[in-house]
Amino acid sequence: MNKILNKSLKISSIRKFSTFNFNNSLPKKVKIVEVGPRDGLQNEPKFLPTSTKISLIERLVNSGLSAVEATAFVSPKKIPQMADSFEVLSSIKKIENISYPVLAPNMVGLEKAIAAGAKEVSVLAACTNTFSQRNNGWTINEALAKAKEVTQAATKQNIIVRGYISCSLGCPYEGNINPNKPTEIAEELLSYGCYEVAISDTIGVGTPGTTSAVLEPLLKKIDSKFIAVHFHDTFGQALSNILVALQYGICVVDSSIAGLGGCPYAAGASGNVATEDVVYMLQGLGIDTGINLNNLIEVGNFISATLGRNNSSKVAVALTAKRARAEAAASTNLQSTQNCAFSSVVSK
Repeated sequence: MNKILNKSLKISSIRKFSTFNFNNSLPKKVKIVEVGPRDGLQNEPKFLPTSTKISLIERLVNSGLSAVEATAFVSPKKIPQMADSFEVLSSIKKIENISYPVLAPNMVGLEKAIAAGAKEVSVLAACTNTFSQRNNGWTINEALAKAKEVTQAATKQNIIVRGYISCSLGCPYEGNINPNKPTEIAEELLSYGCYEVAISDTIGVGTPGTTSAVLEPLLKKIDSKFIAVHFHDTFGQALSNILVALQYGICVVDSSIAGLGGCPYAAGASGNVATEDVVYMLQGLGIDTGINLNNLIEVGNFISATLGRNNSSKVAVALTAKRARAEAAASTNLQSTQNCAFSSVVSK
């Protein structure tokens, strides 16, 4: 009996100690960058009407998101879903203090983005030459040169620039990544003038261990305020990886409504981590996001139904089913009450 009691007390004290340290290491507020309308939709086989994309973006903003990646100014032959990028960005009803970043990987894309009214653009670089060449036809160094050119040109026009580092935790062609490579590329992008760099697990192979292995050397050289994380959920590790990033002091997380997405150049890569799941986890940790989860779930259900696919957010599926059961129970109770009232009237 004493052995059982001692063991119970020991477990209880460990839990109390770990919870105390765990909560103290987390940020109080996290910014969610919603990438569904761009990184999410670019891999969908069904082309969405421009009006639907605009509606999606505006609904996301109305749910409380302060940053929604709107579209990409890229070759429509390579990424057909982004063929209407000018119409989408120029037609969105803009709200003050909300950012609508767009991908503009080269000067042609930047010029089109500026013409459409862009105030923030994103550039790309990858951790392997093979992926970079398959993705956009450039080597790493060529991609960095393009990023530098775009960043410096955009900055001169008061357009802020964000950088993505693809394949930071693994490559579909070259496999494991040297954990110091993302740091090397991040330093380059920041030196060009990017205000923030997103460490991106493009194919979703990262684990808490490999995430830590990349962030450890990175944050010894770069302040966490310049770093964001972007995880795909191919192996179901995205939330765990985000939690690791939070413990390192990172306060910006990319995610995609309903888990939309994938990668056109990485076969088998599933969608980005679902925004609904990230928000639910953060709320459970007492971290402020400024997002209304119920409204967000409605947006996810809307776009999933429009695309004719299942919602990939576990939280959305669970809470939608729970609400449906509650509504069914309420309807049954109402019908029962009405029947009882009718029976009472008849008996009189």
